[in-house]
Amino acid sequence: MQLYNKLSAKERETLLEQAGEERLTLSFYQYAKIGNPHLFRNHLFIAWHEQDVLGRIYVAHEGINAQLSVPAKRFKEFKKFLDGIYFLKDVRLNIAIEQDLKSFLKLKVKVRDKIVADGLNDETFDVTNKGIHVDAQKFNELIEDPNVVLVDMRNHYESEIGHFKNAVTPDVDTFRDSLDIIEADLKDHKEDKKLVMYCTGGIRCEKASAYYKHKGFKNVFQLEGGIIEYARQVENLGLENKFIGKNFVFDHRRGERITEDIISHCHQCGEACDEHTNCANEACHLLFIQCKKCAVAMENCCSEECVEIIQLPYEEQKRLRQGIPNSNKIFKKGRSEKLKFKK
Repeated sequence: MQLYNKLSAKERETLLEQAGEERLTLSFYQYAKIGNPHLFRNHLFIAWHEQDVLGRIYVAHEGINAQLSVPAKRFKEFKKFLDGIYFLKDVRLNIAIEQDLKSFLKLKVKVRDKIVADGLNDETFDVTNKGIHVDAQKFNELIEDPNVVLVDMRNHYESEIGHFKNAVTPDVDTFRDSLDIIEADLKDHKEDKKLVMYCTGGIRCEKASAYYKHKGFKNVFQLEGGIIEYARQVENLGLENKFIGKNFVFDHRRGERITEDIISHCHQCGEACDEHTNCANEACHLLFIQCKKCAVAMENCCSEECVEIIQLPYEEQKRLRQGIPNSNKIFKKGRSEKLKFKK
C-alpha cells in the first residue's frame, strides 16, 4: 500500500497543468490528544492520496497542522472525511484569499514531536487552556483600546511585508524565539494590560495564548482564524481593514495580497517590493525579497557567488552541495550579509 509520494514535484506540476481543474488552497489545525500519531499519519495519507489532495501536514501527539490543496470537485468528499474524525468534525477551514493551481505539488504527511515548534519542555503547560478567540469586528474594537498590547506572533520575514497597524512585530526568525522575548517585554503588565495576538491562521496564537496564561497573563486574546479569516470577514461584512500589505503564506505562492500597500523593499536594490523568492542556487536557497528587475539581473540569485555557481554543470553543483546541511541552518531567512537592503 502506497504511503509515500512516487511523483516528483515537476511531474506533479505537469499533471496539474494538463488537468487544468480548479483546486482550493486551504489550511486548518486542531490541538487534540493523538495516541498513535504514526497510525493516524498513515490513515490520512491513504485517504488523501486517493482524493488527490496535496499539501504539507504535520501530526503529533498534541494535534494536527495542515496546509492543503484540494480538488474543488472533491471538496465535499474531503470535508466528509474530516467530519468523520471526531476531533476534526466542523473544524474551521481557512480558505485562501488567492487561489493557485500549484500552491502544493506533493502530499507530505509527517509525524513531528509538536505541530508548532515552541522549544518548551514544561509538562504543566496545557495547550488547550487557550485565550479568548475574537472575530474581526471585536478585534478591530479591541486594538483601539489604549490598554491593549497588540503582538504579531509571526517571524520577521512575515511581518516585514504586512502587519496590523501599531502592532509589536518581534524581530525573530522562529516562533520559539518570540515567546520569551514577549514575556520579558510585558512582564510588568501581566494583570493591567490586555494581550491581543494574531498570526497567519491562528495556530501559533493558540499555543501562545495558552502559554501566556500559564505564565500569569490575566487578559489574553487571539484573532480567530488569523489574518486569513480576518481578511475574509472584513470583506464580507464591510468592516474597516486594519491590516496593511501582504500576508505571507507557506506554500508556493508565498503571499496573499490583503491591501495594495507595499511596505517592504527589495533586499538587493531597495526599491519598493514585497515579493519573496528563494535563491536559485540549491545549495543556498535563501528566502529573501527580490524585485523583478533584480531577478533578471541576478538570475534569481541572492549574490554574485550564487550566480556563478548556477552557471556550473549540474553534476558539479551537486558535488558542491554534498555535505551541506539544510539552508535554513546556514542562513537566517533574509539575513544574509550579501543583501544590502535587508531589514
